[in-house]
Amino acid sequence: MTEIKFGTDGWRAVLNKDFTVDNTNKVINAIAYYIYNQTKYDKPVIVGYDPRNEADIFAEYIAKTLADMGFNTMLSDKIIATPVLAYNALKKDAYAIMLTASHNPPEYLGIKFIPPYGGPADDSIVKEITTNLNNTFIQKSNSTTYKKVSFEEDYINHIKTLIDFEKIKNANITINYDGHHGAGAKLFKYLLDSNNIKNNSQNLERDINFGGQMPDPKEKYLPQLKALCKSTKLIGLSNDGDGDRFGVFNENGEFVSANEIIAMLLKHLIRNKNYSGKLAKTVGASSLLNLYAQKQGIEVIETPVGFKWLGEAMRKNDIIIAGEESGGLSIKGHIPEKDGILANLLIIEMLAYSKKKLYELQSELHKELGRNFINDRIDLKVNSSDEQQKIIDTFKSYSEIADNKIIEKNSMDGLKLILENGNWILIRKSGTEPLLRIYFEVNKEEELNTLKTAVKQLF
Repeated sequence: MTEIKFGTDGWRAVLNKDFTVDNTNKVINAIAYYIYNQTKYDKPVIVGYDPRNEADIFAEYIAKTLADMGFNTMLSDKIIATPVLAYNALKKDAYAIMLTASHNPPEYLGIKFIPPYGGPADDSIVKEITTNLNNTFIQKSNSTTYKKVSFEEDYINHIKTLIDFEKIKNANITINYDGHHGAGAKLFKYLLDSNNIKNNSQNLERDINFGGQMPDPKEKYLPQLKALCKSTKLIGLSNDGDGDRFGVFNENGEFVSANEIIAMLLKHLIRNKNYSGKLAKTVGASSLLNLYAQKQGIEVIETPVGFKWLGEAMRKNDIIIAGEESGGLSIKGHIPEKDGILANLLIIEMLAYSKKKLYELQSELHKELGRNFINDRIDLKVNSSDEQQKIIDTFKSYSEIADNKIIEKNSMDGLKLILENGNWILIRKSGTEPLLRIYFEVNKEEELNTLKTAVKQLF
């Protein structure tokens, strides 16, 4: 039987190859064992699913299995975004199981476990569940019947406490939206329409192949939205397959990095909404955030890559905003889980307050910082974790790259090499796929090409 491995955000595998009924039973048994050891039958278990192939079938199977084990189980009555289920875990003091593979290719499916605090399971929980994989859950009460419920109303009511929809409506903003056939598409469209926010929306219906594109809101997977923004001179917003990531185009049809969005939203939350506290960012996120937070007098908490670490930082600290370079963020007063739906609404709210174009806010940001921050990433397929580690260890021995002296080595997550000119390279193992991820940040485009060429030559 294939080894079941929990990555940075749950277990993901190719459907009908490694994601099978047998493996699902092992994972659910391990989770049930963990829940029972924590709280017996005192807390409910809620189950949701995204639009992926057979996600609904597995979700119903899991709900029935948990009910047969004696747990008070509720199953979503429709496709649901991960942050909606996570908020309900917090609201209902429940454990949550989400059938999703997030932004992974369409042939993947996965199981994400969300404890009652409403964010990703931390390492101690994952370790205990992993230990339980070979255990059989035998503590059973009388079999119960699971209930189908709607989880969206509580989430919508909560979002209304975070977003000033009246301010947005009065600003008379129109936006473009590409739902990417994802779990959050119809809900986001509803939030726009019900609050009189004018929008041009597309790709809202379920498609298990996500329109032939990767369900990841990156520029290369959103050609329709890019073209629409260029022709309409409006911003464009999108989400990934399960609604926890965001993607943004400005009014010129230019893709806006998550790093820039997080920095601009930090300013918005401080100046327009009187938020106070700290900024949490991953080690893979841009130094732009460190510099901007410093200018605002805000302390920065840096974590390994993966929102479970940011979620933990949110639970332990007073965080204004927590964000990662891959398009995930959350804010104070919300769940310690990334939420692409909230992120999109915050961007619209920011425009309403500023009465400026998004590209104007970008220009102001870079002028204030006094330098460029150009980011890129390459992914190398390296199946063995040992092979991945050997490559990382090789980089540890270098004192310079492309004639740039390495002045600092950070081993928080893989290896981050800080160069003397302020540029940096991060090499780390993917927590969800058999890949070695290599991140770059530079000040000039030619420096990026030089570093990428130099790194590739080392393999």
